Amino acid sequence: MKQSKISHSYIVFNGSVLLSLSILILSIAMPEMTLKYLKAIQNFLSVKLSWFFTLSVTIIFFSVLFLCLSRFGEIKLGQDHTTPQYSNISWFAMLFSAGMGIGIMFFGVGEPLMHFLTPPNATPQSVEAAKEAMRITFFHWGFSAWAIYGIVAIILAFFAYRHDLPLTLRSAFYPILGDRIYGRFGDIIDIFAVVSTLFGVTTSLGYGVLQVNAGFNHLFNLPISLTTQIIFIAVITMFVMLSVISGLDKGVKILSNTNMAFALLFLAFILILGDTTELLKALVENTGNYISHFVGDTFKLYAYKKQNDAWLGGWTILYWTWWLSWSPFVGLFIAKISRGRTIREFVVGVLFVPAGFTFMWMSFFGNSAINFVLNGYEKLALMVNSDVSLALFIFLEKFQLSSVLSLVATIMIVLFFITSADSAAIVMDMLCLRGSDKKIKWQRVFWAVLIGVISAILLWLGGMAALQSMTMITALPLTLALLGSIYGLFKALNIDLHKKDSQNIIVASFARGGSKDWRGRLRGIIEHPNKDDAREFLNEIAFFAFSEVCDEFLKNGLTAKLNFEPEKNKIELNVRLGDEREFIYGVRLVRAEAPDYVSGAMYYRGEVYLSEGGQDYDVIGWSKEALINDMVEQYAKHVHFLYKVRQI
Repeated sequence: MKQSKISHSYIVFNGSVLLSLSILILSIAMPEMTLKYLKAIQNFLSVKLSWFFTLSVTIIFFSVLFLCLSRFGEIKLGQDHTTPQYSNISWFAMLFSAGMGIGIMFFGVGEPLMHFLTPPNATPQSVEAAKEAMRITFFHWGFSAWAIYGIVAIILAFFAYRHDLPLTLRSAFYPILGDRIYGRFGDIIDIFAVVSTLFGVTTSLGYGVLQVNAGFNHLFNLPISLTTQIIFIAVITMFVMLSVISGLDKGVKILSNTNMAFALLFLAFILILGDTTELLKALVENTGNYISHFVGDTFKLYAYKKQNDAWLGGWTILYWTWWLSWSPFVGLFIAKISRGRTIREFVVGVLFVPAGFTFMWMSFFGNSAINFVLNGYEKLALMVNSDVSLALFIFLEKFQLSSVLSLVATIMIVLFFITSADSAAIVMDMLCLRGSDKKIKWQRVFWAVLIGVISAILLWLGGMAALQSMTMITALPLTLALLGSIYGLFKALNIDLHKKDSQNIIVASFARGGSKDWRGRLRGIIEHPNKDDAREFLNEIAFFAFSEVCDEFLKNGLTAKLNFEPEKNKIELNVRLGDEREFIYGVRLVRAEAPDYVSGAMYYRGEVYLSEGGQDYDVIGWSKEALINDMVEQYAKHVHFLYKVRQI
């Protein structure tokens, strides 16, 4: 696999801008015709290919679950010694804010009520309708949705952080295209990802600003009008620009943590001010109903109830295509912030934690709203059917401190929008930089401004519905490619397991140099060397051991290179093996905390690392012969690993 280059791809940038503007002009110039044909295609896919999307989402979910429960879960998204960059709290907050934060604000009240008022399989406004409404809502926003985001993120993070491919969508297609991802195929894939991200966020911002306007109208009697909404877009865009300039750690991270704090506070208010006991009972029962019906609901296509085809296409299939069309953006962003986590840790964090929070949110808001309607609050039912953007604020009128809650809700909506647009600008910037960590501020600002400008134009002139339909249609080619990438991921993970099995890191003194070396080895363990002692070992024993082995490789006709970097406290041997995976053996000095019985707070270890990362054993105190033996032993294991791979 080739190493990604840190460079700006003007092909991706220019191609994305030209294609986006062309689609925008078409949507504005011929809105009715464009919408007609796009809707026809979308309806065709929903009806004729509902089985395909259902089966695909099922495969994706069970693939992610298998990754978590199998031995693949032990593999890190990064080298073996890599540690996560973000704390669990910040990580949860960022992935949730980018993935679904704004959605649950918009639909937390609306969707459960809509299913309650017009259920597919129950009598409207009955107890059975209430149960079905919550189960369907959980199904649409639960494990399946997060599995779609998760599988894309795993594929991208695995190939980027463990195999040094670019952190862009093109790397997900490496199992299919191989090194062609570095050429025109890769550029086309990344252009597709940029345009999909741009229009996905644009349509969400365009529709979501309606809820912001509704909140300010409810609080301050601000008029609901196009002019007001465009002003809101302009203000939000300015905040997005400030956030993208600040960077991921100072922008999205802080915003996401703030979002999560507000969300937990808001959720607690609804729970405490509402019927607390009944809401907690509803949460437990809703979760149980969702889990017990999960397999049946997953495969439910109403093959024996044709009149529900329209409902299926307008709800479940619509959601599946929406999550799939958003997966390049959200998956890439989640991959960006997930380096250093094991696949099992990643799946638990991405699949179960956000889904659990979503279940609480939908239960506390949805069940409260249903109970209000059952007890005669018809105003809420009428509002859900006429203007769902106002439903949340009409709902909050039934609580004490309703004005405070409405203000908090409006602030949360604005913050979630800023976070989503900021995350999208960062992702589009990465795609144009071929996954590099290099930051081009003008480019991030450009994308942030373009998101705002397109949202305002489409809101003013129409065309939002056409772009939304087009975004859904992109789910078909993306799903086909994603299924192929999943197969390639499992194949690559299987190879990594063979590599892991070939590495036996048990350090036996006899095997590491024979009985003559045991005193030196024991002395190295007892003494806990300081920095000077560790550097002396690296400069003398390690350097001469590595030099001898490197010379021997060269004498035998192999391409070997010794990289000695004393300023970085490491030495590395690299052996090229043609088209097969190269052999890397290195030693680096690592500062560690000393045990209590040793004088001095810190000491240094000489840790061995291979191509897949640190191996967690210390070689300081070993003789030159022992170190050479270890290099030869690890090379033998590498050759055995290559043999096993060729058998796959």
